[in-house]
Amino acid sequence: MEALERRHLASMTFSEVRRALQALSTWYVERRREMKPGTPLDSAGKRAAFALFYGPLHFLTVRRIVRETGAHLPAPSRIVDLGCGTGAAGAAWALECGGRPTLSGVDRNGWAAAEARWSWERLGLPGHARRGDLGRLRLPGKESAISAAYTVNELAQREREALLDRLLEASRRGARVLVVEPIARRVAPWWTTWAATVEERGGRADEWRFETALPPLLKRLDRAAGLDHRELTARSLYLPG
Repeated sequence: MEALERRHLASMTFSEVRRALQALSTWYVERRREMKPGTPLDSAGKRAAFALFYGPLHFLTVRRIVRETGAHLPAPSRIVDLGCGTGAAGAAWALECGGRPTLSGVDRNGWAAAEARWSWERLGLPGHARRGDLGRLRLPGKESAISAAYTVNELAQREREALLDRLLEASRRGARVLVVEPIARRVAPWWTTWAATVEERGGRADEWRFETALPPLLKRLDRAAGLDHRELTARSLYLPG
């Protein structure tokens, strides 16, 4: 968090980041259906707000989910982070495994991929992230893990359906698969179908509420933007492979 603060508050004020965070929150909660690809990260302020606020929140949430589902045992040799964003989900999973897995990330946004590379380097995690289409990425099998956190809902329906088939095939070949999304059902109407399919394949579908003590900067941003994340919420699908 200290490194993130130095990186993103060097050229902007706290108030500027707070306003950008409020704009981001509005897009995600109230205007999601109007959102075009790239809209959430189309300004320096929004990028800073995403890196300083949503990235760490996603990290804290995914790390707890990995721990509760036992997805870290035994440690996979490789974690593929689909729609990696700033690398939070992949990093959370890798650190629960003692930092041993190699990370591979892909994101449609070049800034996000670069931010993931920076994050993993700061955390001492081996791996690389690049800009690309996750639909064309070859998914691994045995002794590997696949994260799709806060990503599936951003896809078009046809892309989403194709990804489900590919994730199920990767699971059949031995890969562990973890999908994480916000808990609000109106955000992801496809969730019921995915959850039923995963459970039919021997996986699990969960809703989570974790009490947490936010790091000081997150707590300040949360309060200043009129948000309330004293409790972290999410839902997940997990296929053990």
